[in-house]
Amino acid sequence: MSKENKEKELKETINEEVVQEEVITESAQESQEEKTDCEKKISDLEAKIAKEKDDYLRLMAEFDNFRRRTSQEKLELVSMASTDTIKGLLPVLDDCERAIAVLKESSDSEAAKEGTELIYGKLTGYLKSKGLEAIEALGKPFDTDLHEAVAQFPVQEEDKKGKVFDVVQTGYTLNGKVIRFAKVVVGI
Repeated sequence: MSKENKEKELKETINEEVVQEEVITESAQESQEEKTDCEKKISDLEAKIAKEKDDYLRLMAEFDNFRRRTSQEKLELVSMASTDTIKGLLPVLDDCERAIAVLKESSDSEAAKEGTELIYGKLTGYLKSKGLEAIEALGKPFDTDLHEAVAQFPVQEEDKKGKVFDVVQTGYTLNGKVIRFAKVVVGI
């Protein structure tokens, strides 16, 4: 082989190697681009999954709050359903107390006294079983959350000032909520 042929052959080999290197470089670039695209798609999918998970958790928390709130409202509705009925019975309870006070002072029959006390006892027992409680006011410090002052009375003793001196009408709570304030006279 001649020198020219060898040079020609060498040039062809070099050209082939250059072409192969260009192909490998292009292939590497394409591979790098594919890898970048895949990484981008993965990060996008991870972001979507994280968003969906967050939305799901928020929805579950909102539903749990809704369920808790509605069950609380149902309990309050059931416990306070009898409020109007019990409020209607309070004047009857007051009348029974007045009748017992009058009968104790009178010389009427013992049977009338016992009968009235029996009716009063049954009525108060039933109302207590439904959650009704009388507000203890006499001698207690005046509290606007429980008492309604209908009058003020001057007192000489310092320890009686600002305290309930007399109860005009008994107040009541139903399951811890005031349904009628105690009407009281406050010492000043």
